[in-house]
Amino acid sequence: MANITPFKAVRPVRNKVQLVSSRPYYTYEKSHLKAKLETNPYSFLHVINPEFKKDHGTKPNSIERFKLVKNNYDQFKKNKLFVQESTKSFYVYKQSSSIGSFIGLIAGASVKDYENDVIKKHENTLLKREKLFKKYLDVCQFHAEPVLLSYDTPSIVKKIISKKTKERAEYEFTTTDQKNHELWIINDSTSINEIIFAFKEIDKIYIADGHHRAASSKLYHDDHKNQQSSQFFLSMFIDFKDVNIIEFNRVVKNISPLDDTSFLQNLSTSFHIESLGTQMANPKNKKEIGLYLNGNWHLITLKDELLNKLNYKEKLNSQIVSDFILNPILNIPDLRKDKRVEFISGLNTNDQVLKRIEKNSNAILLKLFPHKMEEIIHIADLNQIMPPKSTWIEPKLRSGITIYEY
Repeated sequence: MANITPFKAVRPVRNKVQLVSSRPYYTYEKSHLKAKLETNPYSFLHVINPEFKKDHGTKPNSIERFKLVKNNYDQFKKNKLFVQESTKSFYVYKQSSSIGSFIGLIAGASVKDYENDVIKKHENTLLKREKLFKKYLDVCQFHAEPVLLSYDTPSIVKKIISKKTKERAEYEFTTTDQKNHELWIINDSTSINEIIFAFKEIDKIYIADGHHRAASSKLYHDDHKNQQSSQFFLSMFIDFKDVNIIEFNRVVKNISPLDDTSFLQNLSTSFHIESLGTQMANPKNKKEIGLYLNGNWHLITLKDELLNKLNYKEKLNSQIVSDFILNPILNIPDLRKDKRVEFISGLNTNDQVLKRIEKNSNAILLKLFPHKMEEIIHIADLNQIMPPKSTWIEPKLRSGITIYEY
């Protein structure tokens, strides 16, 4: 039985929402971030980057830095860039781009459901990052970027969303990354109660993106159990079939002490290797892995006699890369700690990435076939985890459109 709550969102005024909303700051290149901050005084980036153009900075991720974030947020409210909903509401959000069209319900997800494994995980979290985000919540007292949760949408919820989206949207705007955004407000008591009741029939919800934000919300609740708002955290619920999973490719910056020949020799003990020259290797299924090495592509496939001995998790292509290449051949046992490994989404694996690899003859790219939602669900139901950075999930949600305050 899942529990969700409507909430009084703090959100941008209608004529400023396009200027206020932002991608998470870590998704911007430094030059682009600087340009955004210099040219747009309304950007939510000014809240989460409070020391732009200041001579003396506080320590990153410190209490002092988070206090500045909170001050800038309060200043945005004082300047009337934000309004707060007068009644508790649910929100329907739609994002459309060349990647696809995504629609979901923004609500407060239950910390208790997270604790009781109704909300299921498929990734490990780092306690250090959990505590960091929890410290942020202690000081700033708001969530500005929803955790993305996937579920089997009940028919009544689909019906309510479909009816609502036939009305004029509260927000409709396009951002410079060529994505269109729409938001509708559900504030009538009948629809709200029907949605809450429908969720009580759901026993499994899966985190698609935002494991650390969910975990830190649990830590925050542990310290603020008497605070009603701490029982929930900002989330967007999207149907299983609407989640778009893109592969997370691996770049190994240095395969030393091996060279091309010795690396391929080591690889051949476990894999069939098909050399493609300059023709890009595009895996057509989860058994195939593309290898870019010193200007040449290879398509590699784990030998059947090895593959047939593996369990479900071990057959994941991201796990095969770790268990048969990164760990035994390149001595990279922990992807979370080794600085030789870089993760690049399939959306960003382009000619610039290949040119950067070509500049270093000891670098390689491992190109994966994207995981399926069914694999994430199965791993989560087994209470197991996938390797770090196994999936790039779309949609990527923007910060500052609906804010959940504690």
